[in-house]
Amino acid sequence: MTRPAPDPAARAADLREQIRLHDRRYYVENAPIISDADYDRLMKELEALEAAHPELATPDSPTQRVGGQPLKEFPAVRHELPMLSIANTYSVEELREFAARVARLLPGESVEYMVEPKVDGLAVSLLYENGLLTRGATRGDGETGEDVTHNIRTIRAIPLRLEANPPPARLEARGEVYMPFEAFRACNAAREEAGEGQFANPRNAAAGSLKLLDPRITARRGLRFFAYAVGVCEGLAFATQFDTLAAFERMGLPVNPNRMLCRSMDEVIALTREWDTLRRRQDYPWDGMVVKVNALDQQRRLGATAKAPRGMTAFKFPPDEAVTRLLRVDVQVGKTGVLTPVARFEPVLLAGSTVSNATLHNFEEIARKDIRVGDEVVIEKAGEIIPQVVSVKVRHGSEPIRPPSACPSCGSPAERDAGGVYWRCGYPLCPAQARQRVLYFGARAAMDIEGLGPALVDQLVDRGLVRDPADLFTLTVDQLEALERMGRKSAENLCAAIAAAKSRDLNRLITALGIRQVGVRAAEVLARRFGDMDALAAATVEELLQVEDIGEITARGIRAFFDRPESRRVIEKLRAAGVNMKCLVPRSASGGPLEGQTVVVTGALRRYTRQQIEERIVALGGKPASSVSRKTSLVVAGADAGSKLAKARELGVRVVDEEEFERLIGG
Repeated sequence: MTRPAPDPAARAADLREQIRLHDRRYYVENAPIISDADYDRLMKELEALEAAHPELATPDSPTQRVGGQPLKEFPAVRHELPMLSIANTYSVEELREFAARVARLLPGESVEYMVEPKVDGLAVSLLYENGLLTRGATRGDGETGEDVTHNIRTIRAIPLRLEANPPPARLEARGEVYMPFEAFRACNAAREEAGEGQFANPRNAAAGSLKLLDPRITARRGLRFFAYAVGVCEGLAFATQFDTLAAFERMGLPVNPNRMLCRSMDEVIALTREWDTLRRRQDYPWDGMVVKVNALDQQRRLGATAKAPRGMTAFKFPPDEAVTRLLRVDVQVGKTGVLTPVARFEPVLLAGSTVSNATLHNFEEIARKDIRVGDEVVIEKAGEIIPQVVSVKVRHGSEPIRPPSACPSCGSPAERDAGGVYWRCGYPLCPAQARQRVLYFGARAAMDIEGLGPALVDQLVDRGLVRDPADLFTLTVDQLEALERMGRKSAENLCAAIAAAKSRDLNRLITALGIRQVGVRAAEVLARRFGDMDALAAATVEELLQVEDIGEITARGIRAFFDRPESRRVIEKLRAAGVNMKCLVPRSASGGPLEGQTVVVTGALRRYTRQQIEERIVALGGKPASSVSRKTSLVVAGADAGSKLAKARELGVRVVDEEEFERLIGG
């Protein structure tokens, strides 16, 4: 007796419920109960069902998180209740003054305080109507924000439907969109690969990501969210801040687990030192404590000034900072011509290390902070990661720092990006760009030419032996031996390494070309899709947009690269030199031993380079990742594995060495 086919509508509903459960367990509770591969299978089954039965797709379906097309603009949103900012306090004395003001305004009343982390991100408002997310908006000026619903929907920590039966008629949950440090590092690495400027800190990265017109890019940025307050509410009532957060949690909204109910201001003050230490162990930017009167009725009666509620204050932790003198500002030229200002200052100890330079990001940032050479400046580590100049402490400089009128390397006119903040050298034969392009071409993640270091590339470019990456393949042992610090054996080894690079797979070559917006992962996708360089070079923007993870900006950047005569000339020189132009290794093998698994490699390996093992993982159906999380399926650990190995053990992720990895994949 054959079983009847399952009802598509019932199966789709069941799949949606399962996926919502797993999203909550992973993104809200940090306690996943299935593997990435199992989760992906559920999602693919739901996508297939909705494709076969379009009438089954619902607005709150997990498949509807990422919109298909970029937006033209963000409409304005008028907040029904103003989103006021919170006044800051910076000392224990100011906290006591805040408590004294509250006591004066609430004479004879007992007051409790709810203390929550002050997450450093972007304030947003989420509107749910009958349980469904209908709008996401930025705070803006407090009265009017921007409608960023398409981007809000890409954040998997935010439920598209509340878990409440019955749901409130209307509920506005307010909170903070933020970028974890791990995602911040990955985002900046990807931008550097693509020849773009880096974000100054996780807050700027979160704000920039939420205001992208293409939600597909936002979806890749790893944004998270914590809810912390209620705005408009119909159908529910809350007595306290503690009750509000507990109700949010029951409805599937993520709230910060690091929250504390304090009976007095003395208890709040006792937390300040403990939480200043605690925040350094978190994977998200946390720069203070928000102290709120717990009873919402008391908050309402305390009222607000024109700018801030009287019933809450934000205690800011003192930052790790140092003061030093700015000696000069150099301008570095990147491989795509971006002119990046770099501060050089007197060496100073900061957060355990000595620093003497920091990126200034762009010239608009310099003008905004009014930084001048000779000033005593305040240095911080953004997110305890990247040194940055925060502000001027003492003015000594006289002349404002202005954008360069010409490239410092070749003297060509500096051009500002249309609608952007970056300046570029537009001369394709600029020696500084040539140096960076040649270095990038030979990097381990690209063509992996061992021995091609910065000092050697400087000599090759300065002597006119190499003007573009293709010239590397014309070098002779005699030419190389004539360079400083290059003996016969070293020259022969380098020639052999250059010759070996001719047989690299297509994805390596695409990476090595340094196309704007195209890094290692995008190159992998493009190589799989087009198969050879000619097909990629001939692809239209529309065809490129059909490729997984390729958005409009990237597609137009690829098309612009291949439309330039100098790009075509370099590719033809590479072809004439015998460089491989085809995809050689089968990728994403269906049913491979690593199918659907996320694999992290850490430590020094004996049998593989990092690029080789990642290519092997992809060929066997797996997905290489750079960091360990609860979604990691497997960690391959070599010698001297460090923090990633420790995190894998902490999370209970399976760890194997090279030999066990070979047995696992049947090698």
